[in-house]
Amino acid sequence: MNLLSLKEIKLTSCYMVRIKICGITNLKDALLAAALGADALGFIFYPKSPRAVAPEAARAIIRQLPPFVASVGVFVDEEAATVRDLAARVGLDWLQLHGQESPEYCRSLGRRVIKGFRIKDQSSLAELAVYRDAAQALLLDTYKKGLPGGTGESFDWQLARGAGQFGPIILSGGLTPDNVAQAVATALPAAVDVASGVEAAPGKKDPAKLSGFFAALRRR
Repeated sequence: MNLLSLKEIKLTSCYMVRIKICGITNLKDALLAAALGADALGFIFYPKSPRAVAPEAARAIIRQLPPFVASVGVFVDEEAATVRDLAARVGLDWLQLHGQESPEYCRSLGRRVIKGFRIKDQSSLAELAVYRDAAQALLLDTYKKGLPGGTGESFDWQLARGAGQFGPIILSGGLTPDNVAQAVATALPAAVDVASGVEAAPGKKDPAKLSGFFAALRRR
């Protein structure tokens, strides 16, 4: 990583990065994340994910969240009608898409969209421009063959910094309490997204890691 200039250091210290905790499967973890200051909680509706949650369980959790904590539903190449129906039934504020969903698909959903991209190298950013008017935020995760996201591995954060020209960037992939401050200082994202980096097991958060993640960002 290149050292930041004094000007850049001043810039990173004067803005607040938003925090999304993903892979929520139970009320205890949801309420702890909210109490620590999470701006959004992610609920995964991709059956192959080890963090998948049933719609009824997600609905029960979302109904008990405090005000101003956004709920985000995560989908992978799901039928648009199914996504719209589940979003209305569960009470989702945002839809996060990690498959091959087109810009037209994103626009058809009637809710704010986070489009996920798997980043391998500079060439991976080419597709972002196509979604400039179709998604309200762009989530960058690490490319790993066969996985649509949730790799638990990081990529070159400098690439995320350059992606900001295409829209608000959510940085994901391999973030932990130990590296999130440096990740934010390098990438300057609008938000960060974490799941496995604050877990005791898939779908079960570790209170100490979760607290440490928020503390690391506050110390910036």
